[in-house]
Amino acid sequence: MQGLLKFSSGVDRFNTWINKYVIWLILGATLISAINALVRKIFNNSSNAFLEVQWYLFAASFLLASCYTLLQNEHVKIDVIYSRFDRMTQTKIDIFGFAFFMLPMCTAVMWFGVPFFWKGLITSEMSSNAGGLIRWPVYAMIPLGFGLLWLQGASELIKRIAFLKGLIADPTLKAGEKSAEEELAEEIRKLAEAKAQQSKA
Repeated sequence: MQGLLKFSSGVDRFNTWINKYVIWLILGATLISAINALVRKIFNNSSNAFLEVQWYLFAASFLLASCYTLLQNEHVKIDVIYSRFDRMTQTKIDIFGFAFFMLPMCTAVMWFGVPFFWKGLITSEMSSNAGGLIRWPVYAMIPLGFGLLWLQGASELIKRIAFLKGLIADPTLKAGEKSAEEELAEEIRKLAEAKAQQSKA
């Protein structure tokens, strides 16, 4: 298990490192959008290339950042039922979800995404829009993004199993964040202190 935890830690560091640079894609898309708007208003001129590169950068940032979103436990979840369970039950649900839904889905997308990208690369597929860009760079984001997400999903699966075995702390807690049990203990302590002050008064 220690070897798997080292692998998990390496994946976490790798995806964190990648996403330090992915944020710049958002800035790039924003600047290109602003420049395109200015050129269109001032010079009454534009190009589909400006629009498509914004799309490429947005697609890249969305797909490449999905792994970091999972690492930070910020992905969208339906908590209506999930939040009612204790942490151990939630962890078991996570393990089931990662093993039987997320990892197979990522595998399927990569399985079909790699040939899709490869075909675009070898045929030098171009956009059908006038002045459009070559398509294979954005096609590459599909297997790459889902590959990184697969790695992070495997990392999260390993951490959840290790947590159930008592080998590590709760991996869903962020640094400085208190668990539900710690928050409850804090509330009980505050209530006890408030009652003690009232009795003294």
